[in-house]
Amino acid sequence: MRVVDIIGRKRDGFANTDEEVQFLIRGFALGQIPDYQMSSWLMAVVCRGLDERETFSLTDAMVRSGETLDLSTVPGFSLDKHSTGGVGDKTTMAVVPILASLGIVLPKMSGRGLGHTGGTLDKLESVPGTKTDIAIADIIKQLRSVGGCLCAQTKNLVPADSKMYALRDESGTVNSLPLIAASIMSKKIASGASAILLDVKVGRGAFMQHMDDARELANLMIRIGNANGRRVVAVITDMSHPLGYNIGNLLEVREVVTLLKDNPWSEPRFKELVKHLCSLGLAMAGITNTIAEGKDLAQRQIVSGAALAKLSEIVAMQGGDVEIMTHTIKQPTARVKFDVKIRSTGVITALDADRIGEAAMRLGAGRSSKDDIIDPTAGILLRKQVGSRVVEGTVVATLHAPNEVLVRQVEEIVHDAFHVLDAGSYVETPLIHETIGNYN
Repeated sequence: MRVVDIIGRKRDGFANTDEEVQFLIRGFALGQIPDYQMSSWLMAVVCRGLDERETFSLTDAMVRSGETLDLSTVPGFSLDKHSTGGVGDKTTMAVVPILASLGIVLPKMSGRGLGHTGGTLDKLESVPGTKTDIAIADIIKQLRSVGGCLCAQTKNLVPADSKMYALRDESGTVNSLPLIAASIMSKKIASGASAILLDVKVGRGAFMQHMDDARELANLMIRIGNANGRRVVAVITDMSHPLGYNIGNLLEVREVVTLLKDNPWSEPRFKELVKHLCSLGLAMAGITNTIAEGKDLAQRQIVSGAALAKLSEIVAMQGGDVEIMTHTIKQPTARVKFDVKIRSTGVITALDADRIGEAAMRLGAGRSSKDDIIDPTAGILLRKQVGSRVVEGTVVATLHAPNEVLVRQVEEIVHDAFHVLDAGSYVETPLIHETIGNYN
């Protein structure tokens, strides 16, 4: 079997066999197939697609490329939560401790961000001392102890995906439904949880910018999970504008802590999404029967302090400085802070998440390539959100940057992301578009 023939078959629009897919993924994971050949196959997939059988085979090959997590010795209902990501999406850091404080086991393995802002691991690692590279035995130990873990894939867990994840960004092959679905679900299956909750984003700041694509991705991931004996529920949520007020790694950690302290200044859509996701997880675990009951229970965990205490336990077990995480005054801040002022009067009818994400990345909050180093203090604090009334001179955002040069480069990008029109033209976008799968 030759790699060039496998590439050629896909390039010419033919389906690869299960044996070909297994051969390709196994060889790439072992370092026997070079990046340039894998990049060629990935580009052929983007152009020609994969059918469902090929997608299932790719997912299986990626899972088989390494070890899997065995949760049989960890008591309790196990749930894995995943978001396809977006600008300001820090829900994982809030949802995991809320559900873990209620006895659900959450082995949450995440990736580092490529593009807009950092991934969950980058956010967590902005808390000094926090370790996310944890051995499988220690993951199991942590799950037994505190019920939750926020960690990276181990080197031996789905290693093929780790290599492909970085290569796809470098080769311009990120936006492919089968590749996205296989990447996500291989990690979810390998993590060992019996149930999976998926938050599929749609809108300007998401991979999926159209509802049909988001729905197709959600359904494909559900079918992959079901084929592997997992119960899967997907919720399609809005990412037409940023989620929350804080964009950037340490800034987003601060916003999570603010929410878990039940601060009344928490951004409403962010808090609503966190509670909605928790309610789905609680229903899947059989702890509650309705969405309303689940939201109420999640809110009680926040008000009581149990959720913040659980996040502190998780971070402490991973070596993080809980004092810095929970006390804003102790957190390091960016050297330069600059206020962006609006130049018109009216109502903010739209806030371009894609432009805000681009600006945050250029300030140092994200990566344009896999080797870029993230500045944990960089980012954007949104002072106004969609629906806010503003007058000329209103501060709509504060840029957090390491130097003034970067501020000057992105000031106009951020300003132009805010669309201000007459109040009559504003129509609020629903936060929750659709739930797919049976959560009861």
